[in-house]
Amino acid sequence: MLRFSPSRQGRLSWLALAIATAALLGACTSTRPPAGVEAVTAFDLQRYQGQWYEIARLDHRFERGLTDVSATYTPQADGSVQVVNRGFSPASGEWREAVGKARFTGAPTTGSLKVSFFGPFYGGYHVVSLDADYRWALVVGADLDYCWVLARDKTLDQDTRTAIVARARALGVDIDALIWVQHTQVDPR
Repeated sequence: MLRFSPSRQGRLSWLALAIATAALLGACTSTRPPAGVEAVTAFDLQRYQGQWYEIARLDHRFERGLTDVSATYTPQADGSVQVVNRGFSPASGEWREAVGKARFTGAPTTGSLKVSFFGPFYGGYHVVSLDADYRWALVVGADLDYCWVLARDKTLDQDTRTAIVARARALGVDIDALIWVQHTQVDPR
């Protein structure tokens, strides 16, 4: 049986922790669009600002189980964007809210931002399809495991939904996994 000295075990533990941390940081800090996907150009933050309702999303842990989800984007004086995500948890009967900050990853005329809700950790937020009147948006993360359909209203007509889903499918999003978000609660805010 091979035995390690405590100092060697300690070094191995630290090395394993460092590798795990580096992998986690790499996963959390990717801010580029997925390969082959481009964010919209001629993006106008002044038109994008305000409240959007989440019409559909791919499942992820930080919104799991939530209904009535909305996001509000507010430009800040320093060029960043305040992001307030809000949703209702039927399991607890309470509203949940997360406040974050977004920054453009390049020119502010391209809908590609990095968003953080957890201090120095940023993730990609890429507007990949946008209605000419800013009535709906298709957004993906740094990979296609993150996708949101957003709209200014709580519902979209069937033809618009079909067109957005077709666009998402063409990008490689698993459209069969989309969760269609219910909006039945009255937000007391």
